[in-house]
Amino acid sequence: MNRFILNETSYHGSGAIAAIPEEITRRGFKKAFVASDPDLVKFGVSKKVTDLLERAGIPYTLYSDIKPNPTIENVQNGVRDFNACGADCIVAIGGGSSIDTAKAIGIVVANPEFADIRSLEGVAPTKHPCVPILAVPTTAGTAAEVTINYVITDVERKRKFVCVDPHDIPIVAFVDPDMMSTMPKGLTAATGMDALTHAIEGYITLGAWELSDMFHIKAIEIIARGLRAAVKGDKQGREDMALGQYIAGMGFSNVGLGVDHSMAHTLSAYYDMPHGKACAILLPTVMAYNAPYTGEKYREIARAMGVTGVDTMSRDEYRKAAVDAVRKLSEDIGIPSTLRGIVREEDIPALAQSAYDDACRPGNPRETSVEEIAALYRELL
Repeated sequence: MNRFILNETSYHGSGAIAAIPEEITRRGFKKAFVASDPDLVKFGVSKKVTDLLERAGIPYTLYSDIKPNPTIENVQNGVRDFNACGADCIVAIGGGSSIDTAKAIGIVVANPEFADIRSLEGVAPTKHPCVPILAVPTTAGTAAEVTINYVITDVERKRKFVCVDPHDIPIVAFVDPDMMSTMPKGLTAATGMDALTHAIEGYITLGAWELSDMFHIKAIEIIARGLRAAVKGDKQGREDMALGQYIAGMGFSNVGLGVDHSMAHTLSAYYDMPHGKACAILLPTVMAYNAPYTGEKYREIARAMGVTGVDTMSRDEYRKAAVDAVRKLSEDIGIPSTLRGIVREEDIPALAQSAYDDACRPGNPRETSVEEIAALYRELL
């Protein structure tokens, strides 16, 4: 049996955020807890939404104690502030950081027995749906607005942990490319490659099946055609990426990921490295590592990436073509090709063990080991 979970409602396209006040009012909510990171507040991105709330006469409290890799403390402070302000819904504005923080806050408010946060790791036995979340992504990458996953950093133990909970999915998503228009080139590139990693890992993960394959192949196709243009600031490219990353999220949220994400989570925890950049650097190397265990799927990845003539290629040829196409896209948008200067050799044993213990690793199509993960890190030095 396969289960598939998606938002109740999603709005797509330029101006989609205009529907936020209507959705809040229609659902009978009285006050919003707006969760957004400090930079989005500083540069006026969050204000595009709070202005809508003010014009509609909807009261709100703003919470911005959110780090790029959100911490246990960020969540616990948010729970405290939510309980103190009398809100009955959360409006999450941002990338994965803000939306993941909002999910964790909403879960703990509704399930206070998990207030330590660490006990939410993996598939936690929460009993109640989280506080209703209306999610407004400002990056085209994480798809946190449509997934049942969130990731929190345990600073004390130097690790990120993945939480998987059907109770945390936002009830409404507003996927408005205008909210993503201020992303600088580097962030557009990194988050875009995160989305591509979602699509590729979701397509080859052990849990993949026909319904998820449909989403992932389409997402790869849209991202491959739109990411270069989005990095250059092209409007159509940004619209493509807003849609492509969402479609990838519809798939991977329901079937899982693999060792690329396991390794990336660990890099972020150890070095505070942006998650999308970590995924992107790892992707070609991890794809090559997994290739022998993917059947004919790399042929379809190559085709979706725009490679021609795949039907006349041998299996080895189309697998290489898929990896090369991903590597070329990564190079074209300025993603580094190595972890040199980031990863320290002496850290690798601990990095590999942490990645092996990560919740994404069991979905990898190739059964792996701590030693093989360590070898992948070393290959990128």
